[in-house]
Amino acid sequence: MADKKSLKLTDSELEILRVLWQQGVSTVRQVHDELAKTKDVGYTTTLKLMQIMHEKGLVSRDTSNKTHVYRPEVDQQQTRQHMVNKLIDHMFAGSASRLVMQALGNHPTSKDEIDAIKRYLDGLENKK
Repeated sequence: MADKKSLKLTDSELEILRVLWQQGVSTVRQVHDELAKTKDVGYTTTLKLMQIMHEKGLVSRDTSNKTHVYRPEVDQQQTRQHMVNKLIDHMFAGSASRLVMQALGNHPTSKDEIDAIKRYLDGLENKK
């Protein structure tokens, strides 16, 4: 399994992990077909990336059948948390509030999303 502290994902690796997190155990063909819905990518490129990801410990591979199947070896929530922490540290000088304000200022936010954020913040205040 990949070391969480040294986890470095390329955009392409992250796209493949998203497919595996969504679909579960998948063949290279299944991952490729899903990626091809939104971008121009060759099958051999997907295969090579998944082989590299296997070497890095990001995915495991079952070779007991003719068609190899892959599964993610990094947890989706832990990966999100790691990447957000890294973003906060490197781009916002450790300030989570700056990240939140930037995100809310850059993207349209629905009333439902704002209400959910308020409930989350209320929950944080009540813990103190």
